[in-house]
Amino acid sequence: MAISGANLNSHVETAVPFVDLQAQHRALAAEIRVAVDEVLTDCNFIMGRQVGEFERAFAAYVGVGHAVGVSNGLDALRIALAALGIGPGDEVIVPANTYIATALAASALGARVVLVDCDASTYNLDPAKLERAITSRTRVVIPVHLTGQPADMAPILEIAERRGLQVLEDAAQAHGAQYRGRPCGSMGVAGCFSFYPAKNLGAAGDGGMIVTQNEKLARQARKLSNYGEVVKYQHTEKGLNARLDTLHAAILQAKLPHLDKWNRLRARHAQRYRQRLAGIGDIRLPGVLPECTHVYHLFMVQTSRRDALRRFLQDRGVQTGIHYPTPIHLQPAYADHAWKKGDFPVAEALAAQIVSLPMFPELRDEQIDLVCERIGEFMKAGS
Repeated sequence: MAISGANLNSHVETAVPFVDLQAQHRALAAEIRVAVDEVLTDCNFIMGRQVGEFERAFAAYVGVGHAVGVSNGLDALRIALAALGIGPGDEVIVPANTYIATALAASALGARVVLVDCDASTYNLDPAKLERAITSRTRVVIPVHLTGQPADMAPILEIAERRGLQVLEDAAQAHGAQYRGRPCGSMGVAGCFSFYPAKNLGAAGDGGMIVTQNEKLARQARKLSNYGEVVKYQHTEKGLNARLDTLHAAILQAKLPHLDKWNRLRARHAQRYRQRLAGIGDIRLPGVLPECTHVYHLFMVQTSRRDALRRFLQDRGVQTGIHYPTPIHLQPAYADHAWKKGDFPVAEALAAQIVSLPMFPELRDEQIDLVCERIGEFMKAGS
């Protein structure tokens, strides 16, 4: 999922980057080099053994029976929906506050996207608003575990079961997050992950994964991701070329054992942010669901002076991001849905006020302190 304006085109020397991928790769250089060299030696770049090895390891990590590696997070969602038989005439419920890829996956299959507004504290789909969006054509609900925080799955799953709907989890930002002891991705009929490089578990390019307990769904997803092929040159479906590259699988396999440590560091950084920013100006900190493990892919705060704050920070070497400046319902791509401003007021308010602060495992305490000091200076100057 992309970020908006992380550097604001500034030439000021960066004191605190928004993300520092080089720091992670320096620490793992030897392990990654071994993994890459093995792929280069084998020269089995498509569907090599490392893909299956990583699929099995990731399935075990999430606590499910099956995992299917695919080309990216959008394709994971699209293929999972296709494996569920979603197509024209069907409706798929998506949070109003998410990256557009969640909606695009349904649109690509000819299904109609139905949006539900979000909770102002957690930024995730508001279960209290879910049921009124369900119609006789609704087939699937896609809760998004945004920023690394689980969506409130208990009421979502209850409503879905009662109304005969499937729940497909978008866990693109939630590698290792848990909801009441259950890993994100393991609670619905399937879960979809992205391995975009800046994610908690990132490849050296695009990558994705579908995880499920349903063997039939896994087989169908694997077939659809490989040209609709079961036996070579025998195509029973109109599939895609959407496989996970061997090279990415090998790198992800090398990184996976470090994921829990990285997530703990992210949580520690978030706690320091919370302590340092509490009570500063009009900064509003994100809420956290009880009994849940938040893995802080992002650390978002809200302020009514978001854009001015971002300029102030950038001028002092602190990079920030916005997730996401224009909600799905106001995107030109969805003009055909006739949504208008005011239809999803919480998502619109978040889009105008949220700023994502630097967050990555290697972030140092002094960098967090500097970010918080600069925010305090801005708030004090404007008070």
